[in-house]
Amino acid sequence: MNLHRNLTEIEVPIVLTGAMIPLGFEGSDGLQNLTESLLAAQLLPPGVYVVTHGTAIPVYHARKDHALGRFGWTDRRVM
Repeated sequence: MNLHRNLTEIEVPIVLTGAMIPLGFEGSDGLQNLTESLLAAQLLPPGVYVVTHGTAIPVYHARKDHALGRFGWTDRRVM
């Protein structure tokens, strides 16, 4: 991910998040993901992360699982 490559001296955690169903719609995961992201930003070491569905994944290991409609971990380092 370009963000991770271009930020060479990160001193704080940078948390990326989103929602499959936007906030305000029934069944939205937006508020949960936002809350988890705010907590993760206080607890994670410096780096870039994707935080959704109760999981914090270093951005270079994050992959969208199209079948599940969410991000998951990949052992292959994605750059």
